[in-house]
Amino acid sequence: MPRRPPRRGPAFRLARPLLPTLTLVGLACGGAEAPPAAPPEVHVSVVEKRDVPIVLEWLGTTEGSVDAAIRAQVPGYLISQNYQEGQIVKRGDLLFRIDRRPFEAAVAQMRGDLQRFEAEYERNRLDVVRYTPLVAEGAVSQQEYDNALQRQRGSDAAVQSARAALDKAKIDLGFTEIRSPVDGIAGVAKAQLGDLVGPSDPNPLTAVSQLDPIRVTFQVSEQEYLRYAERIAAAVERGAFEGTVELVLADGTIYGYRGKAYPAGLGVDPRTGTITVKAEFPNPGNRLRPGQYARVRAETDVQKDALVVPTRAIQDLQGLAQLTLVGTDDKIEVRTITKGPTWGTLQVVTQGVSAGERVVVEGFQKVRPGMVVAPKPVPPELADDAPASAPAADADAAPAPASPKAGT
Repeated sequence: MPRRPPRRGPAFRLARPLLPTLTLVGLACGGAEAPPAAPPEVHVSVVEKRDVPIVLEWLGTTEGSVDAAIRAQVPGYLISQNYQEGQIVKRGDLLFRIDRRPFEAAVAQMRGDLQRFEAEYERNRLDVVRYTPLVAEGAVSQQEYDNALQRQRGSDAAVQSARAALDKAKIDLGFTEIRSPVDGIAGVAKAQLGDLVGPSDPNPLTAVSQLDPIRVTFQVSEQEYLRYAERIAAAVERGAFEGTVELVLADGTIYGYRGKAYPAGLGVDPRTGTITVKAEFPNPGNRLRPGQYARVRAETDVQKDALVVPTRAIQDLQGLAQLTLVGTDDKIEVRTITKGPTWGTLQVVTQGVSAGERVVVEGFQKVRPGMVVAPKPVPPELADDAPASAPAADADAAPAPASPKAGT
């Protein structure tokens, strides 16, 4: 059966006249071109050359310049505690008392023994005095005279021994009053009233720490020691390193006084590869206490004509440090760099940039390599600068306020 041709309804006939109209509308829309977008604005900073101090930093702990462990020198029962824990004590202040009655009895006994031996010595001395003319006349034999003389010498030795025993008993009696050997702060008492204490106790009764000056102990690596071995050797002869060291406390603030460091270890510890160094700081008012963690900073050298950029311009990507730079044609370039030491809010760059190049400080998140940008200088109030050097404070002066940038 032959197929019928498809029917063409009214809708097909109506659609054909619309084609020219749609074509004209499309041509009209395609003919209007959008204006080009303005290049994004970024803030840039110029790579500069500066003489940068090389500052090294170590983690240390504070300790008293004298940490005296207070122990009982004689055995006995503790009958009183005469100080308040945590208070400042002076040298010679009474801390504890031990029952002194047994030691008073020992002193009395030794005094009696001494008197008895002194009386015996006096009797033997008189015998020698009487026998001396008689032996010359032959009324007393030489043997009797020699025996009297030996008895005198023996009794003299007994007197000396008894006198030493009495002195020892008096010293033991004095040890029943346990006093502070230094000025400082007394710690928590480890023994209670009524405890039997003595020199064989493994733990001290308490401790007294002299906190002004206070010391900070830290470890210097073997590599750093070798780098500055000559300067350290010269410091050993002088007794302290040249210059001063700075102390950064646990809350990030810089301690108002600077200190002097000196090598304290005999050698490099083979287990850790470090040598012990101590720094001594004035501590008026006992603000610092033993056991605090702190960072010690020291300026060890000066790097001449170092290239510096703001630290906030550096991006770390998978362990690589990168800078976004603006070329002479205002096009973006991303470059991998090698970082040196940090100096306040500035970062030393050892490889990857040259002096005078422009680095993007703000706005690098919205650009990509090859893009044309509109570079603007960083506003003065947001510009990074070198940290101010805080002068060393005098030990008798009030702490100088630290520069905010110095602790960055």
